[in-house]
Amino acid sequence: MSTYVLALDQGTTSSRAILFNQNSEPVAFAQQEFQQYFPQPGWVEHNPVEIWQSQLDVCKRVIAKARISAKTIAAIGITNQRETSIIWNKKNGKPLGNAIVWQDRRTSDFIDQLKQDSYERQFQLKTGLLLDSYFSAGKLVWLLENVAGARTMAERGNLVFGTVDSWLAFNLTGGQEHITDVSNASRTQLYNIHQRCWDDEILQLLNIPHSVLPAVKSSSEIYAETDSDLFGGPIPIAGIAGDQQAALYGQACFQPGQAKSTFGTGCFLMLNTGQSPLDSQNKLLTTIAWQSTKSLDYALEGSVFMAGAIVQWLRDELHILKTAAEIEPLASTVKNNGGVCFVPAFTGLGAPHWDQSARGALLGLTRGSNAGHIARAALEAIALQVFDVVDAIRKDGKQLTELRVDGGAANNDLLMQIQADLLGIPVIRPMVTETTALGAAYLAGVATGYWSDQSEIVDLWREDKRFEPTMPEEDRQRLLDMWYGGVERSKYWDTVNNQSC
Repeated sequence: MSTYVLALDQGTTSSRAILFNQNSEPVAFAQQEFQQYFPQPGWVEHNPVEIWQSQLDVCKRVIAKARISAKTIAAIGITNQRETSIIWNKKNGKPLGNAIVWQDRRTSDFIDQLKQDSYERQFQLKTGLLLDSYFSAGKLVWLLENVAGARTMAERGNLVFGTVDSWLAFNLTGGQEHITDVSNASRTQLYNIHQRCWDDEILQLLNIPHSVLPAVKSSSEIYAETDSDLFGGPIPIAGIAGDQQAALYGQACFQPGQAKSTFGTGCFLMLNTGQSPLDSQNKLLTTIAWQSTKSLDYALEGSVFMAGAIVQWLRDELHILKTAAEIEPLASTVKNNGGVCFVPAFTGLGAPHWDQSARGALLGLTRGSNAGHIARAALEAIALQVFDVVDAIRKDGKQLTELRVDGGAANNDLLMQIQADLLGIPVIRPMVTETTALGAAYLAGVATGYWSDQSEIVDLWREDKRFEPTMPEEDRQRLLDMWYGGVERSKYWDTVNNQSC
């Protein structure tokens, strides 16, 4: 009898596997970081083989740790870093080069030209997305034009493209399946979210052959079985969703108006808008949340590029932290930021600014500024970016009564309190903060009958801690004013100062 669901959580800096039981409790966990490549300023790459090997390794470790066999796993659910783009040989499964990561900005000039040619509104109406190098479309164009032999292989039907979910599914099935789900497809900027198909006009405009694209499936169905040689027996692959959509599902945000924010490498706030897409007037993204057998749900999203990555930078580049967990006690050594404002626009600014040329800034430094002030300003920067997104949602006519949070940084109590203070609404952390993986597990489990439906998932959701706003309004407004000034100073930096001195 099957007793577990295995979630594959392939993220920007690590691959993870988590085994969940029927009470949605994690019973075994494994994680493995992999190499980040920065070949040029603004470029971010991953090795697809390292992605696959690390994901396979953690899956095997989890199964061994739990001392179970493939027969006891009801299904596998996949969730993944979105927009990251890979091309590989359809016949032998070998990638033609490194993956271009969602953080990568090499296509900024190409995207700017599309904007100058007045294509942005067309893309937004069809895909729900604003033109930005964040998305997969420009990355795929770059790969086709700059990787040796890629265009020729594509025209001959021997090349395939995919986001990370497609790459994992291809390898898990021994090269038999080239698929994606609607949530990941909706992030490529090639998928028409209203007609629910790859958009022929966009493909023609960008000179992308239809043959390189994966088949688009729902987020919860039995797609195929894994190659028997991988885990000692076949396991159904039954759920796929991009990481943020999976987190929304894992947080049981099934009703329109419910929202979550995931604090990972980046920070992504997503609002369920139900079965009707909302066209944002404040530079938020309209995207597909998921598709099940019963319905297709849409969401409104604000994407923040730098959240946990800020802490990594403080640890790995400035060396004021030895571990990421040290940031909370360090930030707590000071009563406030001491006038320090940190704008973490290392790869530009995401929602609602969408400035590809913005760059990071540390402002307000004095001789009295210390590591504690910088650490606190870093935590405030994460929360302030989320505030900007919520403020845009409010301007679009939607009011949040609470915000559910998850991801690694959601375990930082100081950060969560700052977030509640800025938003003026309760911030709620669930018992299981690994909601991205849990959402993938739920999607796979519902497809195979391991869990009955969404109502059962709602009953399984449990609150761990609630953070109520306590900051005086005067202090809150002072912090916001400082932030607004810092953001304006960081904008358009790379346009004016694009040479190293």
